[in-house]
Amino acid sequence: MKRKPLLPLSAVLLTLLGACSTTRHVPAGEFLLNKVNIDVDSTVRNVDDEELLTYLRQQPNHRMLWSARLRLGIYNLSGNDTTKWWNRWLRKMGEPPVIYDPTLTRAGANQMQLALVNKGYLGATVEPVVKADTAHRKINVEYDVHPGKAHVVRNIDYQVSDSVIASLVLPDTARWGMRPGDLLDRNVLEAQRQFVASRLHNHGYYKFAKENVAFVADTTAGSYDVDLTMQIDTSSAEAEARNHTIGAQKYIVRRVICVTDYRAGAGADFYSLQVADTVNYRNMTILYGKSHYLRPAVIYENNYIRPGYDYSEHEIDRTYKAFSRLEILKFVNIRFEPVGEIGGVGMLDAYILLTPSRSQSMSAELEGTNSEGDLGVAVALSYAHRNIGRGSETFTAKIRGAYESISGNLEGLLHNRYMEYSADFGLQFPKFKAPFLKESFKRRINASTQVHVSMNYQERPEYTRIISTAGWSYKWSEASTRNRHTFTPLDINYVYLPESTNDFINQIAPDNPLLRYSYEDHFIMRMGYSFYHTNKRPDAPWQRYLQHNIYNVRVNAEVAGNLLFAISSIFAHRSDFHTNPYKVFGIHYSQYFKVDSDFSLTHRFDDRQSVATRVGFGIGIPYGNSAILPFEKRFYGGGANGVRGWAVRTLGPGCFRSENSVSDFMDQCGDIRFIMSAEYRARLFWIVELGAFIDVGNIWTIRDYANQPGGVFKFGSFYKQLAAAYGLGVRLDFDYFLLRFDLGMKAHNPALGAEPWPLIHPRWGRDRAFHFSIGYPF
Repeated sequence: MKRKPLLPLSAVLLTLLGACSTTRHVPAGEFLLNKVNIDVDSTVRNVDDEELLTYLRQQPNHRMLWSARLRLGIYNLSGNDTTKWWNRWLRKMGEPPVIYDPTLTRAGANQMQLALVNKGYLGATVEPVVKADTAHRKINVEYDVHPGKAHVVRNIDYQVSDSVIASLVLPDTARWGMRPGDLLDRNVLEAQRQFVASRLHNHGYYKFAKENVAFVADTTAGSYDVDLTMQIDTSSAEAEARNHTIGAQKYIVRRVICVTDYRAGAGADFYSLQVADTVNYRNMTILYGKSHYLRPAVIYENNYIRPGYDYSEHEIDRTYKAFSRLEILKFVNIRFEPVGEIGGVGMLDAYILLTPSRSQSMSAELEGTNSEGDLGVAVALSYAHRNIGRGSETFTAKIRGAYESISGNLEGLLHNRYMEYSADFGLQFPKFKAPFLKESFKRRINASTQVHVSMNYQERPEYTRIISTAGWSYKWSEASTRNRHTFTPLDINYVYLPESTNDFINQIAPDNPLLRYSYEDHFIMRMGYSFYHTNKRPDAPWQRYLQHNIYNVRVNAEVAGNLLFAISSIFAHRSDFHTNPYKVFGIHYSQYFKVDSDFSLTHRFDDRQSVATRVGFGIGIPYGNSAILPFEKRFYGGGANGVRGWAVRTLGPGCFRSENSVSDFMDQCGDIRFIMSAEYRARLFWIVELGAFIDVGNIWTIRDYANQPGGVFKFGSFYKQLAAAYGLGVRLDFDYFLLRFDLGMKAHNPALGAEPWPLIHPRWGRDRAFHFSIGYPF
């Protein structure tokens, strides 16, 4: 067996990195911070040592697989002469040694102690123990953590000086984080203060601050039980002089003014701006500049702040989100100006400040090809208008033309070239466009409506083909639940071959219905729904705790042909539609149901290492007017997002074995999909990441097709037909996108007549598959 070049290369790399002393660039008289450990008193169960790590001011160099300090090793490969580009590049790729600093060590201990006090361990102590290895110039630090006994809330009482505020706040005590029996956690109390302030802000209390909410803890000597009192006091000497209390005064919105051409730094006096026109529309005042680029109705529909209603932060957030969906806008800002009071109620003027962006853009693309001496060229023009109807409707258009000459014997062919023309048009509305629906529902769902139409005209030597598509869909998301939805009530796909060479289809696919289907006229009219959910929180620079477990759920479902079948059955009822299917415009249309789903879970050990797992399942069922799923709707195995030991469309179905012909390529698709994957991901240095993966899965057919022997799904034997692969990958993470290079090797091959266990008997030329893709596989 030939030795794989990857193994000695890895050994050489590890040898080079290991040969460099970890203290090579540690200054004389200093020590490398080698290890840090937190030892928490074993009698305390409610303290997470991993959480305490986030309070440390110094942590050792990162270790890959908790052992090798790869980035430090790369840094140590550099020399001391920083004028040489090689040394500068290595230092940029690597990580400098962490030099032990006793001041930062003590600061970290103090921060951990303060964190424990905030969690209710008022007598906590944290003492760092330093162990120096002078011979190797390394230091290990161990923090001895003794939280002591926690203070526990025994009773909770409430004192609210204003009866109206009490009626708004106290009924929601069941939703508060602090309850009798809980630890006296100051973080929970702070969140409770913020909750009270937010609730009052949503009921008109514009000036109420969380500082008006205080907690008094009463403890008895020698006891760890706490009687807690929440006080809401809005009184002050200055407020009493004005005969009302700060924060206790309600505010209502007097006017809503929208400035459509606001420029940052224009000042607070909005009426001093250059205003070309003033429009009063449904209790709103709109100050237009030179252009009425947004219709008054559009501004009104996206505004949730209404005159005569209480000030509400919730409605402000909804207004921000609604206007941020308008692509014609660059910035959105909302300000409030107090304008006195009427009958003890404060009055506010709301200013919605809009800054427009560029409305139109164009781009051009030029491509050149050389296929064994046959030259070709393609030109594409794209155009986008982000406000074509003065409602931030986005219109996109792309026109493309391609030509390639062909040489050789052209006898019996239709064309002496490859020619292709295509046109794609799309229109997106930033609202739910549908009849018979209440305006309140449309405003609540905040969906965008998308319409698209495309046509592709192809001239090939053997045939001429036209592919047309049209669709209507809605997209919306729910920020509170992190759900995304796409509903497609109508999507049409139409393929038409007006001419072809004599007996073209019978020549290329005499006995293959799948291959024939892709070159025959066909019509698909479908309805679909997609759902996506994640628990991932948006990353924020102030976020202290790492979210260790992130999961994603994706489900796609679609159904096609039912409406056409119902209409066909009414006007031309027949019982032999299985052999003589119904047609529309003289074309056989498809009827099927399909669902496809994936669940993925990523566990992050730290900010540089994680393990991701995935389980996926899908099934498509043809019925009624169809005996087989359309080729483009079937599942395929292998590829960059499948079982990566196989190239795309070379695995399955079942134990079907390919002979590497075009016909077999078309046959390697199925109606059922199942896959499981696990992948270790580690960020090495700079933008380079490592991936190590295992994939298990396959595809199957739901019926026994003659051209796919061994492909049908059977409950008693499908598990024997699960293919398995393993491999390594290198990823380049550029933040905005990720390039992925994966090398997969077959481990178990279920194909009839193939080596069943390549894991035991590997062959490089037979069992490898290389993949290049963008983004993670799951």
